[in-house]
Amino acid sequence: MTSSHTTTHDVFNQPKPLVDVNLYAGNRALRDALAFHLPGRDEATSLAQGERWGSLEWQTHARLANTHPPRLQTHDRFGHRIDRVEFHPSYHALMTEAVGAGLHGRPWSRGPGAHIERAAAFMLFTELEPSILCPISMTYAVTPALRANDKVTEDWFGKLASTAYDPRLVPFTDKPGVTMGMGMTEKQGGSDVRANTTRAVIVEPGSPWGARAEVTGHKWFFSAPMCDAFLILAQEEGGLSCFFLPRVLPDGTLNAVRIQRLKDKLGNHANASSEVEFHAANAWRVGEVGRGVAQILEMGTLTRLDCALGTAGLMRHALSLALHHTAQRMAFGKRLIDQPVMKNVLADMALESEAATALALRLARAIDRQDDPFEALMRRVLTPVAKFWICKRGSLLGQEAMECLGGNGYVEEAGEGVMARIYREMPLNSIWEGAGNIMALDLLRALRGGGKGGSVAEALAAELATARGANAAFDRVADALPARIDAMVDETEARRLALDVALAVQASLLRRHAPDFVFDAFCRSRLGGDWGQAFGTLPAGTAFDALIARAMPT
Repeated sequence: MTSSHTTTHDVFNQPKPLVDVNLYAGNRALRDALAFHLPGRDEATSLAQGERWGSLEWQTHARLANTHPPRLQTHDRFGHRIDRVEFHPSYHALMTEAVGAGLHGRPWSRGPGAHIERAAAFMLFTELEPSILCPISMTYAVTPALRANDKVTEDWFGKLASTAYDPRLVPFTDKPGVTMGMGMTEKQGGSDVRANTTRAVIVEPGSPWGARAEVTGHKWFFSAPMCDAFLILAQEEGGLSCFFLPRVLPDGTLNAVRIQRLKDKLGNHANASSEVEFHAANAWRVGEVGRGVAQILEMGTLTRLDCALGTAGLMRHALSLALHHTAQRMAFGKRLIDQPVMKNVLADMALESEAATALALRLARAIDRQDDPFEALMRRVLTPVAKFWICKRGSLLGQEAMECLGGNGYVEEAGEGVMARIYREMPLNSIWEGAGNIMALDLLRALRGGGKGGSVAEALAAELATARGANAAFDRVADALPARIDAMVDETEARRLALDVALAVQASLLRRHAPDFVFDAFCRSRLGGDWGQAFGTLPAGTAFDALIARAMPT
């Protein structure tokens, strides 16, 4: 029996963890957007994924993969160079799950709607564990780029689209499925890949996979070095070209890829990001000589989609944790969620999260409809806009959601502090595959250019026309955009333009597949200016309770 003199306190007023919840069933924003883009779709697969990935079992795998990060093994105990990365078993379990769900190269082998379905599943999986999705995303992005080398595509495409995951470092012919990565960035260049110094010398012009080169140089960021192959950039006599570089050569020997070290990163701990050197490594040219940058742009569109999807998924998870916590936590005589100021914060974050989901999924639709001229034009607008704005807002929302949990949100106890993990992950998607300035400049170039079927600016105007007349603030912003585009003589206001285009497109989407109270609150705050610089500054009269109820995860 415990003496009352030795009992210091009882634990109470601590919320229960958000576990064993269906991530899809409670996500009204995602479900309504999917119903708009794919009317009549069967939700059975999404509901099954939501239940599975919201379970304690899979959340435990996510925790273990992050608390036991990858380790580099450069040599075996006899001194042989092996250049291998060792992962915790939970990492491989998560990779098996993501590949099995077809989040990598699978959509390229399927019909209409596959990329939208994949986008929804990618967002759901991000709520479970984002960092293992790096090799998944890169496999998705490089698969269509391989078409520029018919012979490599013939041998590799079936395994890239396979739903079997095999982590062994063996020839691709011995594996049921494979993954791929990219190697673009060098120390001196960063986003300026034209400054790359890695050299490629063609040594066998007519090999079975086309022109074979020996590549010597380095890559400063080489994520997921245990992938089976990579698309890299290297300089040859005709300029910067794209090359296919396998980790294991067809004869079973390791390619000359030397892993120098693993990056010690702020977040993304389950994923191995590395620095590597190539010592006359074997690689095969993909595409035309000197057209490497064009190959990058094709892949970049797809990785930037995943940056937007991933951040939208993280925003949804952070919001869900904040809602779940405040619905249980008592303060000053009532639940936090019932406190008027907290209501404003939660409703504001719910608006932001739904708008991010809508914009990211709209970009997925543009990618899904590859042969539609209008969607091709919209893809040029939506890619930089979604990547820029969603990723910028993600970090701010993550910080605000953490504040809703107070000190408990900041603490990582044995890896169980999920909110802190989300917060550390948020900045990555903003940096990866082109930071904010690159995205804003891409948008500016797109809006000043044309394309098959008309101009990009005209396509944007047609997209926004779907919400014309529904809100005066929206109409003012949409009316002003053409003149602003025409009048912009330099690049100094490129970010402001990207921001306003993003908000206008988000509003038009909410008009089409969200309730009126969501659209009205978004326009009044984001477009009408009745809003402050921090979350939780929505005007009085906003439908706070309705916004919160719509966003509740359970």
